[in-house]
Amino acid sequence: MTEIRKRLTYGAVAILCAVGIAGCSTPKNVTYFQDATPEAIITASQAQPFKAKPGDKIIIIVKTRDAAVSALFNNPAFAVRNNESTAAAGHINKYEPGVSTSNSIAAYTVDNKGDIDFPVLGAIHVGGMSRAEIAGFIKGEIMGRELAKDPTVTVEFINSGVSVLGEVLTPGRVDFNKDYMTVTDALALAGDIKITGLRDNVKVLRNIDGKVHTYIVDLTDASKTVSSPAYYLQQDDVIYVEPNNVTKRETIANGNSATNISFWVSLASLLTTVATTIGVFIKK
Repeated sequence: MTEIRKRLTYGAVAILCAVGIAGCSTPKNVTYFQDATPEAIITASQAQPFKAKPGDKIIIIVKTRDAAVSALFNNPAFAVRNNESTAAAGHINKYEPGVSTSNSIAAYTVDNKGDIDFPVLGAIHVGGMSRAEIAGFIKGEIMGRELAKDPTVTVEFINSGVSVLGEVLTPGRVDFNKDYMTVTDALALAGDIKITGLRDNVKVLRNIDGKVHTYIVDLTDASKTVSSPAYYLQQDDVIYVEPNNVTKRETIANGNSATNISFWVSLASLLTTVATTIGVFIKK
């Protein structure tokens, strides 16, 4: 009987050690761009600027040599409010009707058809256009209709961004402040991937004409990363960083983790109970 009890004890210890080793194992593929060497030259995919789409908010400012003419194109009906935390950075991320500001320039909303109602020019189709393309189109229309000579047109998107979810330091919405943003830019702004996240299986979900396309970005491979169609992000993309297998195993049904003291106490108690029960039956 004593020999059987010893074996049960050794078995329980072995199980605890196995679980501990599994829980403390080092995740693989934690290094970015493993193929990038000082001699390597990698060709990136073509940069894709953000394009206007339904629901977007756009600021358009027209300046001409005649202040009265300029005022015709800068509709003050809806004003924008600079967020105090980002005003110093030079980008606007809040807009509100009826709020008086120093510029009082309209924030146009792109409708379901991709159009905006622009002063004097009327309905303008801006869907699928970049900032530069919108500015060029409006400038061409103003000059083509002989409304002003050589106007300056400035266009800004004020609600552009993507969502970053999963195993990153600060998941949430990431706002753009430039024409191009890469998946690595967005992850950096979200605080980088945690050590528990999969770097070789980052998912990017993109809505294209009502259909959601999923792209896989392997950040351990620089060549695959920069050549991916998801390397340059688009408005409202969703980036998801999946937890590695170690993290998945550590999270159990009751919400405990293999690194949680309560987990080990529960497991030790269970093994002790099993060993005691078997010992009772052996005695009988």
